[in-house]
Amino acid sequence: MSGLLASIVDGILVGSVYGMAAMGLTLIWGVMDVINLSHGALIVGGMFALYLIAAALGLSAYAILPSAVVIGFGAGVVLYWLAVHRMIGRAPLMSLLSTFAANLVLIGIGTALWGTVLFNVPVSLPGLRLGGYTFPGTHLMAAALTGFVAVVLYLFMQHTRPGKAIRAVAGNRVAAELVGIPTRRVLASAFGLGAALACVSGALIATMFPFTVLSGDAYQLKSFVVTVLGGLGNPAGALLGGVALGLLEGLVTPFMPVSWTSVIEFVLFIIVLVAFPRGLFNFVFRRS
Repeated sequence: MSGLLASIVDGILVGSVYGMAAMGLTLIWGVMDVINLSHGALIVGGMFALYLIAAALGLSAYAILPSAVVIGFGAGVVLYWLAVHRMIGRAPLMSLLSTFAANLVLIGIGTALWGTVLFNVPVSLPGLRLGGYTFPGTHLMAAALTGFVAVVLYLFMQHTRPGKAIRAVAGNRVAAELVGIPTRRVLASAFGLGAALACVSGALIATMFPFTVLSGDAYQLKSFVVTVLGGLGNPAGALLGGVALGLLEGLVTPFMPVSWTSVIEFVLFIIVLVAFPRGLFNFVFRRS
């Protein structure tokens, strides 16, 4: 029983990072009704940004995390103007195809540069020993930083002019334009913010697990599951959905092979889509 409890706690720690990745995905949907299929490539971008900068400068991985945020935001703004801007207001399939094409381009460039070999970011943090189990320090730090980012995002969205502008555009773009809000720049900033969340979550994942150029697909699929659990356009719900997914992984892992985890996650995905199309945690935060 104590081993199961330890697995659950560790799953929740990792799940919180899934939640942050999904926050970026659901933020973009909530503001501009675009499902970003380049999300996985942005997560991988955060992984490689951390790995390359740490290797080049010899700095601690956690000291480089602000750089991942800046790089992610810049990449998101560029991606918005290249692949998303002209698709706003068109049929949803158009933005799906556009962001999927961007994803293929980014993954193709990454594969050409680094192949599909396994990379690892060397991080050494003391763990927390409780009873006969030790929780990795990297997992604890990732969960703590996720909580910090979530609080900062909430304060930004609720108490700053740019955050309020994003909420206004999400609520009614036409009305926002009528009162003088530059909606194009706000949409670009919102997409950049979502990309920054994806990149920093990828950087945190890189401190916990090895990765390849192709790792983004698995984490993008997890982000979709978490987004459905939390409700589209619901950043707070996405964080709770990530914790719930991590809890599920912690419950399942001791009893069956890891390869079955994805099967169970997507069975849950289908059940929630059918039974709770607005998400399990949509009551936490509603668009306004």
